[in-house]
Amino acid sequence: MTTTPLVEMRHIYKLFGGVHAVEDVSVTLQPGEVVGLLGHNGAGKSTLMKMLSGAIVLDQGDILINGQKATIENPRDSRTYGIETIYQTLALADHLDASANLFLGREIMTPWGALDEHAMEHATRKVLQRLNPNFTNIKDSVKSLSGGQRQSVAIGRAIHFNAKILIMDEPTAALGPHETAMVADLIKQLKQDKIGIFLISHDLHDVFDLADRVYVMKNGCLVGERKTSETDKDTVLRMIIKGED
Repeated sequence: MTTTPLVEMRHIYKLFGGVHAVEDVSVTLQPGEVVGLLGHNGAGKSTLMKMLSGAIVLDQGDILINGQKATIENPRDSRTYGIETIYQTLALADHLDASANLFLGREIMTPWGALDEHAMEHATRKVLQRLNPNFTNIKDSVKSLSGGQRQSVAIGRAIHFNAKILIMDEPTAALGPHETAMVADLIKQLKQDKIGIFLISHDLHDVFDLADRVYVMKNGCLVGERKTSETDKDTVLRMIIKGED
């Protein structure tokens, strides 16, 4: 029995100044699946995901969410479909604590119009405890947190607002082995919660550790797709370099 993909991007095109940044690319994502997007800089993987996140609008093609055609023209549209993006920079406000970052731009207010800091702190503790039971210093400014804890805040923000689809851009870049392992644990937990994850990365080791499938792109085109359990890093590396399946 085939299940309806959580995300299906069909025959996607995007041109910038007459150059195809993405040309006739089709990808799918199932609930609870991690799909890696691989390729050199300029391969088109980030552009493809920006069309899903609403950062840019596709020129041609269709996006389906749970089998239904979706109209995504801006990030607000994307969020209504349960899509959240965690950028490499994490987009955190360094001088604010975890609660303020979790609710940044979506604050809880009291009936008389003040910030409901108690409610926000309670919700933050609840979601971060679920992700990372050792994370207790939520009152500290996020600039003082470890890389893994900062990722926890960014991921917590996404899932608190009911994300079903996560786009993660280089989630372990510049992290040490311990922090990388922490992020890997977070991703495995999200899989158990049936959240689908697109993982943009240059790191083959990370992708093979975390992803169920990989798509390889080169010069805006899709080179091929592989299940990580049925291939090896050398094969995928050849696809990245040569642009041939």
